[in-house]
Amino acid sequence: MTTRLTRAEQVERNRELVLVAARRIFLERGYGGANLDAIAHEAGFSKGVVYSQFASKADLFLALLERRISDRAAENARVAAAHAGLDGLLALLRTNVRRTEEGAGWLRLLVEFRVLAARDPGLGRRYADLHARALGHFTEAVGSVLARGGLAPVYPPRVFAELIFAVDAGLLLERAADPAALPVRYLEDLAARLVEPI
Repeated sequence: MTTRLTRAEQVERNRELVLVAARRIFLERGYGGANLDAIAHEAGFSKGVVYSQFASKADLFLALLERRISDRAAENARVAAAHAGLDGLLALLRTNVRRTEEGAGWLRLLVEFRVLAARDPGLGRRYADLHARALGHFTEAVGSVLARGGLAPVYPPRVFAELIFAVDAGLLLERAADPAALPVRYLEDLAARLVEPI
């Protein structure tokens, strides 16, 4: 016997199906090439169902970004809990590099969206809020592993996290031109030079 979903469960199921479809379409077509019609079709719904969940394509993308930030924060917290000191910092760095390599399509999509958000003040503020949350989570993870190992970054923790994020985005762009660019061992060496004993 099939269990009938409540209205709230159906709405949540539909939202999840739309998010899964949106991720596929965004990754396949880029932000500019994606549209709500294609996302609705991919999810098996009318565009009205998509609009009942999200006011715009930007809202849908930002919901995906928010989920990604939460997932990455949880993964970083697990890594940070398992490591300390320089080993912990390097484990976090390797985790970010791995995610960049595995999720290069997502990072390209994010770069495309960031350019658009920079040109739209309202969208830019919404993106900046989510980006600040991501930086905050990463700053906490880095601070945790370093403090437990008796280390501190040579720069303020937030600046340290921004440097790592900038290297991460730059790594994607460099590897688009040369897949062998910037081997991880150099990133690890750089990170090790940016910490000192407390």
